[in-house]
Amino acid sequence: MNEGYTKVFVSLDGTEQQDFVLARAIKVAANNGAKLIIGHVIDSTALESAGSYPVDLVNGLEEAFNSSIAKQLEEAKANPDIPEVEVMIRAGRIRETLKDEMLDVVKPDLVLCGARGLSSIKYALLGSISTFLLRNTDCDILVVK
Repeated sequence: MNEGYTKVFVSLDGTEQQDFVLARAIKVAANNGAKLIIGHVIDSTALESAGSYPVDLVNGLEEAFNSSIAKQLEEAKANPDIPEVEVMIRAGRIRETLKDEMLDVVKPDLVLCGARGLSSIKYALLGSISTFLLRNTDCDILVVK
């Protein structure tokens, strides 16, 4: 169903659910003839507490993410209904990096993300990316469960 989206951004977190979230994003982008931007933030919070982190560690995490989406990425690029596919990977604090370095730059019409299903204690302490997106973006948000 075409909803008039021209730029679809999907935020992937590296969990096993990301395949399902990416599949949904590919379908939505194709149905709308929209550009698909696949975003992933390598969480550097734990690494920052150590003072610094080796660049090759981040490179390794980036390669692992690219490998995890390789098959679906090729399918998206081969889909004639998706005019362009881009992958954005950044290292940083998840919320700030996602908003400031990705969404504020891309300015998508729709953001898709997964619901990780944090326990109520973790949710109370950490919140959720989907809640953050709902409160801090000006476009439609689709939380895939």
